Amino acid sequence: MTRTAVNFLLDTLLLLFFSSLVWVAATLQFVFPPGPEADGWRLWGCGYAEWANVQFALIAILLAGVVLHVMLHWTWVCGVVASRYGREKKGKVDDGVRTLYGVGLLIAILHVIGIALTAATLTIEDPAQVESSNAAADSVRASAD
Repeated sequence: MTRTAVNFLLDTLLLLFFSSLVWVAATLQFVFPPGPEADGWRLWGCGYAEWANVQFALIAILLAGVVLHVMLHWTWVCGVVASRYGREKKGKVDDGVRTLYGVGLLIAILHVIGIALTAATLTIEDPAQVESSNAAADSVRASAD
């Protein structure tokens, strides 16, 4: 298979997965009732949680496809960045350095995502604790009155 055919196939698959993701996201947002009201509602045998799992799977597949797409075009990406933001030297950046740039960028992106997930994990609130702290605050206010 030629490189052009591989790129065309990958782009077609990315379009299909993106379109599917948009449909599932719109279905979850606009077809299912909001929040806890969606409990028990089913579309084609699947409830809200199953459709949310399909959405996450589509996001993961789309992410993998986009990473593969960028990898297949990495030489072009490096050439554009070097021509616009590089120094005035006319020498080309060799494949090893381009690979290091790509791996470094991927590591940086993964670290940012990891830090954001860690922050979310550390700051999420348990509804039972929020409810008990609200009840305690209400009782303090009531005793102050």
